[in-house]
Amino acid sequence: MDYGKTFALWRDAAGQYWPAYTQHRFVQGLGDGSLPRAAFLDYMVQDYLFLVHFSRAWALAVTKADTADEMRLCAGTVNALINDEMALHIRTCADLGLTETELFEAEEKLQNIAYTRYVLDAGHSGDLLDLLAALAPCVMGYGEIGAQLKGKATSDSYADWIATYASEDYQQVCRDVGALLDAAVTRRLGPAAQDSPRWPALCHRFTTATRLEVGFWDMGLEEA
Repeated sequence: MDYGKTFALWRDAAGQYWPAYTQHRFVQGLGDGSLPRAAFLDYMVQDYLFLVHFSRAWALAVTKADTADEMRLCAGTVNALINDEMALHIRTCADLGLTETELFEAEEKLQNIAYTRYVLDAGHSGDLLDLLAALAPCVMGYGEIGAQLKGKATSDSYADWIATYASEDYQQVCRDVGALLDAAVTRRLGPAAQDSPRWPALCHRFTTATRLEVGFWDMGLEEA
């Protein structure tokens, strides 16, 4: 998927961890319907909690922004997370007997805590680039996964989940975040960003967040 130059470079830098994330056994189970429903429900509960912190991280990005355009894009992403993506979790879990209050008050698993606090720490301790490097694997990875499963899914068991991330609305979010990344990198590191002393650290931060995504899928299979 074309989500901009910076994302493509960071994705390449992540090496084997990127396909380990986007082609994980959990993802394959969503596509062919083999993922047990109990595992999916457990994942959805944890992912709801993840999105609570993820939304806070994107709100933090607004305060790290240097331009009005950066602020608008970060704020728009917060809106998409809270009013669109989280709605999928609320709707799915409601069908299975869980209220939003029960979701919000559920106990976070350790893998969830590790990932969300890593992202928030990146934002609190660094600048907008540090935060975006930690946020990007989730946003773009789910976009890639949704588009990939849309054309290859052999079961309708998780069609609603797949449709959410394959939708044009979500794909536009990915493109917008990709444009934000490219502009933010150029603004702070110049046109030859890869020559900047900061570049390896940003690649490492993106890779670490990707590894944490792999761990999140592993967590989802604990109930399988």
